[in-house]
Amino acid sequence: MTQTGTDLLKRAQSGDRRAVELLLAEQAPRIARFAARMCRNRADAEEVVQETLIAAARTLPNFRGDSAVSTWMYTIARSFCIKQRRRGRTVRQGDTSLDDPQSHAALTLSDERDRPDRELGERELGQAVDEAIGELAPMYREVLVLRDVEGLSAAEVAESLGLRVDAVKSRLHRARIAVRDRLAPMLMPPQLPPQAPGGQCPDVLGNFSRHLEGDMRPAMCAELEAHLAHCPRCQGMCDSLRRTLSLCARTPGEAVPPSTQLLVRTALQRALDSR
Repeated sequence: MTQTGTDLLKRAQSGDRRAVELLLAEQAPRIARFAARMCRNRADAEEVVQETLIAAARTLPNFRGDSAVSTWMYTIARSFCIKQRRRGRTVRQGDTSLDDPQSHAALTLSDERDRPDRELGERELGQAVDEAIGELAPMYREVLVLRDVEGLSAAEVAESLGLRVDAVKSRLHRARIAVRDRLAPMLMPPQLPPQAPGGQCPDVLGNFSRHLEGDMRPAMCAELEAHLAHCPRCQGMCDSLRRTLSLCARTPGEAVPPSTQLLVRTALQRALDSR
């Protein structure tokens, strides 16, 4: 946290109403995006935003600063998202686990969209990314959103979700591959090159994702690079995963809808009045 941010936090914790307002307003867009992606329902997401801001305002004096404010608030928001799902009101299309044999079919593009040669505008491709993320089970969606959309480190994601870092990375790799598979017809040529001569290709997507997290030993990285140099098919798959993650990273730039902005201001006012 910057010195300015540290000062703002101290003033907010000491009861400075204006500082609390500024601190929560700074975090509100992140919470609004996270809630929207986890709830997949505007009414539920808006309720999560309100509850998160109010809870943060009430408990701010108890925040010890062991983590970033954003990490702390994601933890609060996640707990309210879980409560919403338990109430049975959140859209359930993404609740299928990736361990379910039926989940692969759910991540396949419909026939009318399975046209890689189609000219896709940025808006349409962005919508496809949003839909692919939305089809993940919540346990995978939250990891991918925090790591690849909001840009938290794996350690920060683990802290927000109450998981071990290795558990976060395991879910992250599977989520990345599922989203990439959903987008593959849009990102890869219709006719894939043949596999490299001599047999079975390794798990290039899983290995490439682990490489991006810095979890591959140098010898394994060298083996992967050597394989990619002689296998255009696997190189294309890795390129499509890289582009998928680039599209995910651009997602936070989307503006929070005006209706949600108004709700955020209202929730902030309620949070401050409840202190």
